[in-house]
Amino acid sequence: MARQDYLFTSESVSEGHPDKVCDLVSDSVLDAYLSADSTARVAVETLVTTQKIVLAGEVRGPQEVLGSLEGVAREAVRKIGYEQSGFHWQTADVEMLVHGQSADIAQGVDSGEDKDEGAGDQGIMFGYACRETEALMPAPVHYAHKILRDMAAARHDGSAAGLGPDSKSQVTVRYENGKPVGATSVVVSTQHSEDLSHSQVDALVRPFVTNALPAGWVSNDTEFFINPTGRFVIGGPEGDTGLTGRKIIVDTYGGAAPHGGGAFSGKDPTKVDRSAAYASRYLAKNVVAAGLADRCTIQLSYAIGVSKPLSLYVDTQGTGTVDERKLEAALADIMDLSPRGIREHLGLNRPIYARTAAYGHFGRAPEDDGGFSWEKVDLVDALQQSVG
Repeated sequence: MARQDYLFTSESVSEGHPDKVCDLVSDSVLDAYLSADSTARVAVETLVTTQKIVLAGEVRGPQEVLGSLEGVAREAVRKIGYEQSGFHWQTADVEMLVHGQSADIAQGVDSGEDKDEGAGDQGIMFGYACRETEALMPAPVHYAHKILRDMAAARHDGSAAGLGPDSKSQVTVRYENGKPVGATSVVVSTQHSEDLSHSQVDALVRPFVTNALPAGWVSNDTEFFINPTGRFVIGGPEGDTGLTGRKIIVDTYGGAAPHGGGAFSGKDPTKVDRSAAYASRYLAKNVVAAGLADRCTIQLSYAIGVSKPLSLYVDTQGTGTVDERKLEAALADIMDLSPRGIREHLGLNRPIYARTAAYGHFGRAPEDDGGFSWEKVDLVDALQQSVG
């Protein structure tokens, strides 16, 4: 019997966190290639530190894009808002270590006369959905993201000009009878201008927390920890080194569901680390939206160069209205889960990835240009009909 009364905590980090700077640069590089060639192959990672940006990886695409990547990296940093002496979008040194894709990898992925397009690597991917929020996401990570997203919007529009780009949040949620009912503690650490005192930062940040959380979730017993070290002026890559792909739990479900271990950012959609994780979320969300379960975890697995998934596993954690094996058969029938099938079904060969780099890849609204297509619930009717 699953526990019904407990505390669970998830965190988020802002677009200005050093690791998220790297995710944005890597995904901006990917978008640049896909804008020029929808079939481009990209696996680019980024490292940032004081006044330094390093790009490294493998690509297959138009040669002219390679010459533009320094500008792409600088523009990504500019959009975040870094104009400090220790990390400035105009003056940071950009080092390029990007080369052509391995021929051995390419031959496994490319389609041919006797084979369909294969997966770009082996691996396991998980998707998850639940009824804790309207976005069908776990409550702790959903609200941790919302706090920072709202703070970033206010920073960009000037209404919270004293805040800096680098920030982190953490929300501990109390569950009763298996449902989230309140926040027992909230942690927010945010970079700020030198002229703001700790009490001023506290007063500036608290309204973002109370406005982000549902009514009644903040009580007199809720503990607040706003900049618990007392000062956070030096932030971003000036204060800490960042790398692409180090915030994979922030990117997904905040630890409320399994994670296969693969990062997303900087990878084109032939890499199932990314595309199959999106497909898993898409299927899990549609299962829950169809009323077939209150919670759903889906696992897919692949082998490099092989087009079909090796396994499809569904777990509704005792909340399902139909047998999981029946759901597995229905999902495999409704959607082609080969790498090509996923890309085509979700329209993934588009420049839609920079926007995913911060505040979670899941629980976002589908966009008209195909962004966050994996958040659609357009399989509901087909699923309901398939399982009877």
